Amino acid sequence: MPHARASHLSRRSLLAAGGALGIGAALTACGETAAKSEDKAAGKSGPWSFKDDRGKTVKSPATPKNIVAFTGVAAALHDFGIEVKGVFGPTKTADGKADVQAGDLDINKVKIIGNVYDEFNVEAYVALNPDLLVTAMWEKDKLWYVPEASSAKILKVAPSVALWAAETTIPKAIQRHADLAASLGADLKGKKTTDAKARFEKAAERLRQAAKANPKVKVMIGSASPELFYVSLAKMSADTLYFQELGVKFVEPKVNAAGFFEELSWENIDKYQADIIMMDNRTGILQPSDLKNKPTWTRLPAVKAGQVIPRTTEPIYSYDKCAPILEDLAEAIEKAKRVA
Repeated sequence: MPHARASHLSRRSLLAAGGALGIGAALTACGETAAKSEDKAAGKSGPWSFKDDRGKTVKSPATPKNIVAFTGVAAALHDFGIEVKGVFGPTKTADGKADVQAGDLDINKVKIIGNVYDEFNVEAYVALNPDLLVTAMWEKDKLWYVPEASSAKILKVAPSVALWAAETTIPKAIQRHADLAASLGADLKGKKTTDAKARFEKAAERLRQAAKANPKVKVMIGSASPELFYVSLAKMSADTLYFQELGVKFVEPKVNAAGFFEELSWENIDKYQADIIMMDNRTGILQPSDLKNKPTWTRLPAVKAGQVIPRTTEPIYSYDKCAPILEDLAEAIEKAKRVA
């Protein structure tokens, strides 16, 4: 992905560019699950419907089978037992490996119709004969990675479902992805899912206890571009808002007018002191190993102490993928030395 450039860019384009952003406040309602999941599980046919996070009830004469989805959503559906035919969004890295957002998807078995922002091969999409398009939603009614220039043409081909990736928290987002998977025929009572949910709940409690036992440990949320260092406000993203609810203490930057993050020049990145730094792990973003030539970075106390951890900025919303995120942060807080 391209790097985040400047604060005058739209929130949508900054997210696509890899800035560590999000949108705050939990959803007040999770919506409805589809009405026909039991019939599907029993092998019956019949009409299908699902109320998505736009508030739209999406209907189909039968349960969709040819599904095309944003990569991260496809990865979540995979974890719940639902496979897709095609994906769009960061799926394959330049060296041919699976992108971090692809999770456990077999990237050689799905048709990749777009691998970067604003790339969506409409002809390839139509050729898949899709009966459902699924993606994330960072802003109300904005379909993530569906190019606005061709959205009208794309949305005529098949019904679409949008699930919040913002204005929610991790547990609520997981539940909505589970709701969709169940409507498509997933067995949420299967051992794989129940074991993953138990692990997630255990991890959440571990993080709560780690934060309680180490109340003075402070975390900074960072994202790096060649020109700027971004410090995000925790309450504006689904992951870090949830961590905050569990008791984790975060640096609170003086955000810009948009309200999501503060841009710092590399000369001024020591404005905030933190014991742990969580760094945006998305493809295309400068990683800690890329910053060794930045003297101000290497002088940060958390960096010198080796207390820099990855941040999964766009989580895959399944219990299986979110449990390790909680476990890793809990471990970092448990082991952290006070250096700020």
